[in-house]
Amino acid sequence: MEICTIGGYEEVGKNMTAVKVKDDVIIFDAGVYLPALIELQEQEEQVKYSEQMLRKIKAIPDDLVLDKLGWTGKVRAIILSHAHLDHIGGVPYLANRYPNAEIIATAFTIEVLNSILEDEKIHIRNKKRIIKADSKLKLKGASGDINLEFVNITHSTIQCVFPVWHTTEGVFIYTNDFKFDKHPVMGNPPNYKRLIELGKKGVKAVIVDSLYADTDRRTASERIARNLLQDAMSTVRNKNSAFFITTFSSHIARLKSIVDFGQKTGREIIFMGRSMNKYLNAAKKAGQCPFFNKIILLKYRRQIDSFLKRVDKNRGRYLIVCTGHQGEPGSILDRIADGATPFKFHKGDNLVFSSSIIPVTANINARDKLDKKLRKQGVRLQTDIHVSGHAGREDLRDLIEMLKPKQIFPSHGNLEDVVAMVDLAKEMGYKFHENVHLSSNGKLIKV
Repeated sequence: MEICTIGGYEEVGKNMTAVKVKDDVIIFDAGVYLPALIELQEQEEQVKYSEQMLRKIKAIPDDLVLDKLGWTGKVRAIILSHAHLDHIGGVPYLANRYPNAEIIATAFTIEVLNSILEDEKIHIRNKKRIIKADSKLKLKGASGDINLEFVNITHSTIQCVFPVWHTTEGVFIYTNDFKFDKHPVMGNPPNYKRLIELGKKGVKAVIVDSLYADTDRRTASERIARNLLQDAMSTVRNKNSAFFITTFSSHIARLKSIVDFGQKTGREIIFMGRSMNKYLNAAKKAGQCPFFNKIILLKYRRQIDSFLKRVDKNRGRYLIVCTGHQGEPGSILDRIADGATPFKFHKGDNLVFSSSIIPVTANINARDKLDKKLRKQGVRLQTDIHVSGHAGREDLRDLIEMLKPKQIFPSHGNLEDVVAMVDLAKEMGYKFHENVHLSSNGKLIKV
């Protein structure tokens, strides 16, 4: 078994891993590096992105390493673990390099990918196959059957899986990204039973989400975030003040909670922004948006600005759910804070950040600037009404104890994150360089 750690091993994002057994290669995820594309989602006149341009700004994984290895023509499948852009955003620009590879993912993930392809007017030749969590699939490979499995897992979006490849050289499991949520707001809890069974069978290698490997905690359930949100929304009692909430567009369970509690306020619920439109329509097509008919969804800037004029005149009538929780330049919140829309915040207006700041410098700085502008305008802020979608150190310990992998490859993090995962593995009896590996982008490791 050979593992090429293409992207996501030196940064948060740009996730892509390729695994080769005999003459068959499978790619797991192909994401973008979001800070390099921070203005992509909310621009009215979107730039036409090309593979060459994205390579130049290092926004997509440098998968040209597979050409040097002679692997490119051997790729049989591109398996997508979940619908976040740092895991699927590179597919439109890279998939055509692997025309014989099927793209395999759950219904929601495929619908989000389809939406990106449509928005960017990109055609890919690859066959797309929808799978369900806790299912198995057999593909034809050059060296015999390729036996795949997709174990249900929870994260901060819906329909996520751990892809498993049962190879002649042992079991390979890809565990980016996850949390152990026993009480998810939507979907089923993680399939702990199957993870334990795989551990007993024997796992050769595992790629591990290491983003919060240095945080001594178990990540709280989404049910906790739902309770926090209910409390935050119930404190907004001034019926004449504006009420805005911002959160991750892909967090369908969180959006459901906002709608559930928003209905009790008596306000009309308006969702605004391109990314909200993308993910909500994908959820609807996948049969995963039970609240779609309870909201108004606005996509285009002219449409949004026209409606914001109405909100400015009748501030107590609406609950606005919009983009901009990371302070992204050009997002709706950023434009409102800059006075670039017909709506202006007044002293005493309410804004709930049902999100955390993604821990990269660009986001931290952007949010700091946004928060200062909003406070200056007298907005009442409630921040971090949120629980993470990523495993904490104790969850990671549980994962390793369940799977008992022979080899561990920390991923999805900056150097300090993956080093923390190495330290945890060493604490559990693994040895650095021997069976826990600190890799880098583009590196090849033979197991």
